[in-house]
Order: sequence, then C-alpha cells, then structure tokens
Amino acid sequence: MLTIRLQRTGTKNKSSFRIVLAQSYRSASKQVLEVLGHYSPRTKAFGLKSEDRLKHWLAQHVQVSPTVYNLLVEKKMIDGKKVKAWQPKKKTTEPVAATVPTPAVQAPAPVVEPAA
Repeated sequence: MLTIRLQRTGTKNKSSFRIVLAQSYRSASKQVLEVLGHYSPRTKAFGLKSEDRLKHWLAQHVQVSPTVYNLLVEKKMIDGKKVKAWQPKKKTTEPVAATVPTPAVQAPAPVVEPAA
C-alpha cells in the first residue's frame, strides 16, 4: 500500500522534511517512489513540486499520514477537519506494593574508655 508521509532531511535540531510517496511498509528514508514537496517546521515553509501530482495520488486513494493530512488541511488543499496526529505515551499505573516499614537496626555506639 502506498502512503504520503514525511521524510526527515534536516540536521540535528534543524529539522526539515520532504513530502514523499513511499510504500507503507518501507522506511521513508530508504526508498521513495516520488518526492512531492517539502516542509520546514521552523519557518513554516511549505511547498509542492506539482499540485497536480498530489491531486493525482489523492484521487488514487493513497493513504496520507496524519501530519501530512493536517498540513494539507491547513493550506486548504483538502477539505476537512484536522485529525489528532500525536498522542502522548500512556503512563502505566502499576499498583505500588505496600511495604511494611522495618525498624532500622542501629549499631551500638563505640565505648570510649577514659585514659587513666
């Protein structure tokens, strides 16, 4: 199955992305079928090589990642509402075992003998 998603191209702490068409089971950084555009979250720069190619793939019912979908909705290229693209990790609420406090055993104080 084909999917339109982001491919990271930026350096550390300076992210930028390509909007690519790739197989859904492959890594987006390895093998892409077509580069459709770019996006820079730092400057909010968004561009497409060809809007016709994007519309062609959308007409083919290609799956779109939630982040790309939200970008296209924001730029008014797709009609619809934004979807939730990110969810925080769920914290596991394991019951903490009630521990019985054990009395601390104190070592006897050293006995100092007076010097005669």
